[in-house]
Amino acid sequence: MTEALPPAIPAATLVIFRGADLLMVERAKAMAFAGGALVFPGGRVDPGDHALAALLGHPDDETAARIAAIRETIEEAGLPIGLSPMPSVEAFERLRAALHAGTALGKVLAEAGTSLDLDALEYFARWRPAHAHARIFDTRFYLARLPADAPAARVDATENVRLTWSTAAHILAETDAGHATVIFPTRRNLERLAQFADFDAAVADARAHPVRTVTPWTEMRGGIEHLCIPDDLGYPVTSEPMTDAVRG
Repeated sequence: MTEALPPAIPAATLVIFRGADLLMVERAKAMAFAGGALVFPGGRVDPGDHALAALLGHPDDETAARIAAIRETIEEAGLPIGLSPMPSVEAFERLRAALHAGTALGKVLAEAGTSLDLDALEYFARWRPAHAHARIFDTRFYLARLPADAPAARVDATENVRLTWSTAAHILAETDAGHATVIFPTRRNLERLAQFADFDAAVADARAHPVRTVTPWTEMRGGIEHLCIPDDLGYPVTSEPMTDAVRG
């Protein structure tokens, strides 16, 4: 009999390309999940995301996750990814402020004269850990290209304290040098993303590897306990010693 997985919180995150660079934000050290770590913008899928998905005629979890990724990126990084037409700078600032104040996304989009372009996001990966932890997230990862006329990214200064645009290879090098921290799923995805020169190459890889939920497991390899993932999903590194793995 297959052991039931513990409950997980639905979440979504957005990998944003600016040429070869990716946007990452540093979580505030006080945050319960991944405090002090570099992550991609994202967060929980809220009931309002499901409600808006239903209004759009697609009352499914995947549509709600795309909406959450767009909403969280607006809130956390101040970037209008997945909006069409692109609102003016002033309209977008009002939109972001209204979201921070708790106004529903559908309402603020209408007031800004824009709507969602969910096809701007490419489904890349889904991770759902099963370790004993206070918070387990079932996270969908999406790829998106930074619009040419997007404003400069700005963190919300609450959950996140800074942001950086860097190549995946540079972020990994900074982590190896002890200058940054990334948790296990982020590291594996950075290693995969480091293989691509740009957004188009990453999209091609995403389409070549249909998404299957990644649930890491532990096993002994060479007498050392490793945290492992499947070897057929496009990830160049599929295990790491437990003593080195950073978990949320």
